[in-house]
Amino acid sequence: MTSVITRRKTCRMCSSRNLKLVFQMAPSPIGDAFITEKEIDHTQDLYPIDLFMCQDCGLSQLTDIIDPNILYKDYIYVTGSSFGLSEHFRSYAEDVVNQLSLPPGSLVVDIGSNDGTLLRFFKDHDMQVLGIDPASEIAQNATRAGIETLPEFFTPDLAKKIRNEYGSATLIVANNVFANIDDLNTLGEGIRTLLADDGFFTFESFYLADVIQNMIFDFIYHEHLSSFSVKPVQAFFECIGMELFDVKRVPTKGGSLRYFVQHEDGPRAIDTTVTSLIDFEEQLGLYSPKMFCEFAESIDELKAETHSLLQDLRAKGKRIAGFGASITGTTLIYHFGIGEFLDYLIDDNPAKQGRFSPGLHLPVFFSEKLYERKPDYVVILAWRFVEPIVKKNNAYLEQGGHFIVPVPEVRII
Repeated sequence: MTSVITRRKTCRMCSSRNLKLVFQMAPSPIGDAFITEKEIDHTQDLYPIDLFMCQDCGLSQLTDIIDPNILYKDYIYVTGSSFGLSEHFRSYAEDVVNQLSLPPGSLVVDIGSNDGTLLRFFKDHDMQVLGIDPASEIAQNATRAGIETLPEFFTPDLAKKIRNEYGSATLIVANNVFANIDDLNTLGEGIRTLLADDGFFTFESFYLADVIQNMIFDFIYHEHLSSFSVKPVQAFFECIGMELFDVKRVPTKGGSLRYFVQHEDGPRAIDTTVTSLIDFEEQLGLYSPKMFCEFAESIDELKAETHSLLQDLRAKGKRIAGFGASITGTTLIYHFGIGEFLDYLIDDNPAKQGRFSPGLHLPVFFSEKLYERKPDYVVILAWRFVEPIVKKNNAYLEQGGHFIVPVPEVRII
């Protein structure tokens, strides 16, 4: 395991050694490492998920880093499979083009572009687009679909190469990926190298304040090395010669922020939203270990209640399945310790079919299996999407089935 995982001892934003453990998750296998039937006899290692807070800059972060080549080279998640994300990216492209007044023909580069969903919408606005993603198969498929994508990790050297071949970027985006990168200083160097003098860097990431307030604990997993908030982000970019000039709250991922960054003394004035959100974070107590202690206690209560309910149902001979074969589902299963009660998982993502869940090796089926196998109860692991899941599978309820929602409160539908 030592060659797979390393532990850093300094904050990845400010290099401070003043790190404090504030929230500890149950160790789990890599959350999206769904395996094939021929791999089912393989044991998958469990890795720690310990959240530390930097007592100097305020960044919440994991310090155990899994080799990104292991995490991403054979990645099977694609943007188009996430509920509502494609429509969000359509709106995102339109909003950013309008807000930043991007002229037609501008080069838009997406770091961690995945299947090219976002870039396709920028292309619809007459932008020149280029994707960068280390998942080679996904990158090749995106290129074949008309969105040129480089199957590489983004580095300063790659930034120089792109600038020489394509010109400087008017806009660089990195949505739901900035939190996945350990070496933020090198990333920042690459962005500064590629970005035009009057260009913009935007990224979206789940918001730590929303994680706490909305109990989205299952968003803390191996890939999410950082849980961002405005205060440390502002300080980080200031240290590398850039400035955060605007922030916008968006509903994705249970609550995210869209950050707007430019070169120091760039063309845009700093909006009041930056200071107002920092004030909000301070008033909330977001940088106090006490808040994380209360958060952990609330999650532990849900864990105990869910575990007790499923244990009782299993003792009564009830058949139980899980709904949602995702990274967050893996995280929830392991942290709540409920894998022993689940017979299989339901998920309509074609990439997950015929595969087995990380570690526990639970088989994954399409939702039609609900009507063939007729489980008595189905735990909605993808609890943030309860409403569309229940609506789509109302016939299961009409036939006598029950859904269990474990978060933010345990309830049976």
